Amino acid sequence: MRVLICGGGVIGASIAWFLAARGAEPVVIERTGIACAASGRSGGFLAEDWCDGTPLEALARRSFALHAELALTAGNEWGYRRLDTFGGVGSARNAAPDAGVPRPRGWLSGGLRVNRRLGTPATTAQVHPAAFTRAMMHMAEDRGGRLVRGQVTGLAPFPHGGGLAGVKVDGAIVEGDAVVIAMGPWSILAAAWLALPAVFGLKGHSLVFKTGNRIPAEALFVEFEEADGEILSPEVFPRGDGTTYVCAVSSHSPLPLDPALVEPDAGASERLEAMCRALSPALSEAPILARQACFRPLTRDGLPLIGGVPGMANAYVATGHSVWGILNAPATGEAMAELILDGAARTLDLAPFSPGRLQPLDPARLR
Repeated sequence: MRVLICGGGVIGASIAWFLAARGAEPVVIERTGIACAASGRSGGFLAEDWCDGTPLEALARRSFALHAELALTAGNEWGYRRLDTFGGVGSARNAAPDAGVPRPRGWLSGGLRVNRRLGTPATTAQVHPAAFTRAMMHMAEDRGGRLVRGQVTGLAPFPHGGGLAGVKVDGAIVEGDAVVIAMGPWSILAAAWLALPAVFGLKGHSLVFKTGNRIPAEALFVEFEEADGEILSPEVFPRGDGTTYVCAVSSHSPLPLDPALVEPDAGASERLEAMCRALSPALSEAPILARQACFRPLTRDGLPLIGGVPGMANAYVATGHSVWGILNAPATGEAMAELILDGAARTLDLAPFSPGRLQPLDPARLR
């Protein structure tokens, strides 16, 4: 069975791997590059139980287990490792040490108070997101999958109805037995072709530092007061390759049509740099390797769209994972492969994520 997957992010690559592992022929169609958007510019943080008590609980727990399994069985070329995770508070207006308050191994500034443990190596972990996404795609290719470079410009329905014969890529038809829309926030463009709910993009900014071995395997979530009184919620993720990822600043900037055109907002990187100087001497003294931005895909109710597209027998969608795309990609890929090949997902109940739960977007709004 040939399955056309529109989008080369972590969701598309994971679907491709789980399809290929079962003998199907996934064809990933990608305009710009594998992991070119949020999948390559996110933190890569994984948590087993942070979604407990929500509709995401089973998805997150299954996916957390799959991440560990993949790292053991597939070579772990993407830096999977377990982490301690802490929470704290800090302020740019207070640089004095706070005696008696525990700080993770002293790598933080004195004005930052670590006041709680959020996770242990049993419950929190990380991957390098771009490396993980590329590895999933390479594994799929090793099992017979393919990557096609080009822009999806429309669908190719069967002449007499009954489903899709393929998709149009730069005007030419690529044939397939099923089609999956997995284009992150750009999945909204597919609403012109299919009855899909709206998908929005929330822009996030981040920095990547070259920190070497100065910061241990300790993720950090902070409520941080800037000098002007504004509150940010930075996340700090040191990686096994000697880099550290920091994000904090979000905006509702317009989504460009081409993912290659995503750039940081004016002043956002400078704001992040000032915050990092106040957070840690290890960051203030480290070279900055990347100043970057990406758009995370969101839906109206905050839950992803995972399942069949209403009214089209062989069309599917998998997007809208918000900040949990890297975490929930493996279980999404596994469940989508089951849905497409077996007619139903066995490992997860996909009902909470059904695209039919939300009103389809009026295509006229895209003009």
